[in-house]
Amino acid sequence: MAAFTERMAPVLLLWLAVSLSGTWAVDKGNFKTCDQSAFCKRQRALKAGESPYRALLETMELTNTRLTLQLINDNNKVRLLLELYRLQGNITRVKINELKPLKPRYEVPDVLIREPPTEPLSLLSQDENGVVLSLGAETQRVIVSARPFRLDIMEGRDVLMSLNSRGLLAFEHLRMRKDTFSYKVTSTVASVWDNIKRVFSRCEHVYGIPEHAETLRLKTTDNGDPYRLYNLDVFQYELYNPMALYGSVPVMLAHSAQRTTGIFWLNAAETWVDISSNTAGKTVFGKMLDYVQGSSETPQTDVRWISESGIIDVFNMLGPTPKDIFSQYASLTGTQAFPPLSSLAYHQCRWNYNDQEDVQTVDAGFDEHDIPYDFIWLDIEHTDGKRYFTWDPHKFATPKEMLQGLVDKKRKMVAIVDPHIKVDSNYKIHNEIRSRNFYIKNKDGGDYEGWCWPGSAGYPDFTRADMRDWWASMFAYDQYEGSMENLYTWNDMNEPSVFNGPEVTMHKDAMHGAWEHRDVHNLYGFYVQMATAEGLIQRSGGVERPFVLTRAFFAGSQRYGAVWTGDNAAEWDHLKISIPMCLSLGLVGISFCGADVGGFFKSPSTELLVRWYQTGAYQPFFRAHAHLDTPRREPWLFGPENTALIREAVRQRYTLLPYWYQQFYHTHQTGEPVMRPLWVEYPQDPATFALDDEFLIGRDLLVHPVTEEGARGVTAYLPGKDEVWFDVNSFQKHNGAQNLYIPVTMSSIPVFQRGGSIIPRKLRVRRSSTCMEHDPYTLYVALNPKRTAEGELYVDDGHTFNYEKKEFIHRRLSFANNVLSSVNLAPDAHFSTRSWIERIIILGASKPGKVTLTAGAQESQLEFEFDASMSVLTIRKPGMNAGVDWTVKLQ
Repeated sequence: MAAFTERMAPVLLLWLAVSLSGTWAVDKGNFKTCDQSAFCKRQRALKAGESPYRALLETMELTNTRLTLQLINDNNKVRLLLELYRLQGNITRVKINELKPLKPRYEVPDVLIREPPTEPLSLLSQDENGVVLSLGAETQRVIVSARPFRLDIMEGRDVLMSLNSRGLLAFEHLRMRKDTFSYKVTSTVASVWDNIKRVFSRCEHVYGIPEHAETLRLKTTDNGDPYRLYNLDVFQYELYNPMALYGSVPVMLAHSAQRTTGIFWLNAAETWVDISSNTAGKTVFGKMLDYVQGSSETPQTDVRWISESGIIDVFNMLGPTPKDIFSQYASLTGTQAFPPLSSLAYHQCRWNYNDQEDVQTVDAGFDEHDIPYDFIWLDIEHTDGKRYFTWDPHKFATPKEMLQGLVDKKRKMVAIVDPHIKVDSNYKIHNEIRSRNFYIKNKDGGDYEGWCWPGSAGYPDFTRADMRDWWASMFAYDQYEGSMENLYTWNDMNEPSVFNGPEVTMHKDAMHGAWEHRDVHNLYGFYVQMATAEGLIQRSGGVERPFVLTRAFFAGSQRYGAVWTGDNAAEWDHLKISIPMCLSLGLVGISFCGADVGGFFKSPSTELLVRWYQTGAYQPFFRAHAHLDTPRREPWLFGPENTALIREAVRQRYTLLPYWYQQFYHTHQTGEPVMRPLWVEYPQDPATFALDDEFLIGRDLLVHPVTEEGARGVTAYLPGKDEVWFDVNSFQKHNGAQNLYIPVTMSSIPVFQRGGSIIPRKLRVRRSSTCMEHDPYTLYVALNPKRTAEGELYVDDGHTFNYEKKEFIHRRLSFANNVLSSVNLAPDAHFSTRSWIERIIILGASKPGKVTLTAGAQESQLEFEFDASMSVLTIRKPGMNAGVDWTVKLQ
């Protein structure tokens, strides 16, 4: 083994540790710190050193699909079973469980979209010190060292993943207590990366593990608490804080200029994540000094995962590029659900619109002030006494009449359906759940009851497939009285929130069948949204795509709809934090993210409200929302000047809906985030690695919202050494790889289109997106320095699953050699559209002598205008159908 171990340095390692156990400490305020969480405190106290674990090589079994091997803890003689899989797509999976537990340990179901397909492992060499296995690729191999146990995944001379290299594996076994079982586990799984050679990119950057109100690039946790993953109803959350929020995705990405890697820690129990780095706190000068002096200290980021129960089940996604990571993770947990087009438009919400008349008045106000919107929302007060699936008999006496009024304007509604069910023998939903024995139980076997909006409430056990099937059936039009096809659903409070529970959530010893709540906690919201989305699909006979917003989420929640960042506040810092919060979610598969525009708590100044609309218009989920106790803030209540500014922001969103829709189709196919950090597209540019006040939508739009009070200007970084960017308003051209100062006024939203791209827009904004379905397109062609550009146009019916039957148009738009063409990207697909191409605007153009269009056998000459001062060519009314082949030649 010596020949291999000598090659392991220098490396950058990511450490992971997991612990599982279960005791509560005293609450500090509402929410616990690591010191108040016994298992976290105990695991954090472990120090690196000689590991007690030894690999029993004589127990090794190698089949075509997996390696199994027993480990023994020499201190207590407890044996563990290690399983290693090589998965398709450059992923390895490591599972560690007790060999003979007192009772089965929880393994997370339903999150993976299938059992991941494996690829063969083969033995290269073996002796008494360990074994070497091939991972198929010539230079990739696994080394298992026996004493102490250690596992390394190598590529060439580089270590990509190490397990137990610091001796921190500590898997606590189940053992008998007088009263009950104690569930415990800890482990260090650990991992990722290759050797980093350049001085400024030696230090790794880590991202992910949402949800936290934190910067995009995660900070080290040496001087404070670890990041916590435990879904909680957090009232007015603090910013720049590792405390748990509403959702948890245990996925971390690491990025350097050389490589991107990722870890998916499949565990649904309370989890803490510790991050440390040996370069933390060093100044740039200090790092340069190390470099000049030839310091032998290799930059290293250590990450420990500490989970309360379950097993170790970790997927190491080996990249090597950001887009490989997105593809690898999507192959495990699926991609973002393809939403109805209208759900990408503007949503108007507050807690609460008072009654049907209020809804009608707000709806009319949008028309009166010429502001488009697609969805109006009803919070908990619309129900009959917080009984979900009902309507207040006085305030919402004729819901179908109200919904029909919206249908007539091609608009829709969302109503809230929370998972806490009022305990009331006159309430049909409660009686059905109780009679079917579907409620979560307390430790003594009775129905678990807690306090929430209705008062005393039961909590359906959504971990049960039969319960989820029944819940889905409740959305049928003949079950959910007053509902219609334009009514969609919002799942709130699904962490679950229990007002009188520990940390405002459920007791950990509540029972889901054979499993304690501690095992499944972070899955609860995932299952609620899954069952609700299935209900909306079923009610239409499987035809219509659902729209469901959830507050709580887990890995895989992207398959069921949208999330938002919860109960934020009307403060500038909350506006700022919405950007990294949504960027972090996008990196781990959840692209359909937004924040309450204007802030949920408190009242925004008019300046903050306008800036929030301008920012929200360029985030995936665009909804204004406000607390019951705040003054009304419909967009026209702040004077005509501010109404005009908000109107313009919302209209910009509507013109770009074709591009947004195309980006969601793309993420549905690939798993790549819609709203993405700059480093995803510029992975070798260190200037992008920590940026989180600007972002890209797809590849081609760069947005730097104004998020500072009283700002007179912003500085945006435009990436790409050989690229150009065009201001979408002025068409001014700017070179890439520069920090650009942009003077701003209250009407400014700094947005840039990448040279080399073609973006379709619809410039005829109407009262809702559905009203714009057949409207014409304007193509914005931004030329790069090589005078080429390309883009796409995707069209389908906007709301059904018929795209899965190849009913869509998907076209490649490209400009080269002074010819713009549209060719079919999906020749086997069939769909027709009435939309046509109304205008073509070419940025960075030269003046042509003439412009001709060829569509089918017909050739015609087109009118054009050329602005020499800005190099902008506008071709008017070419008139061809958006779904056919055509070419436009500049001669």
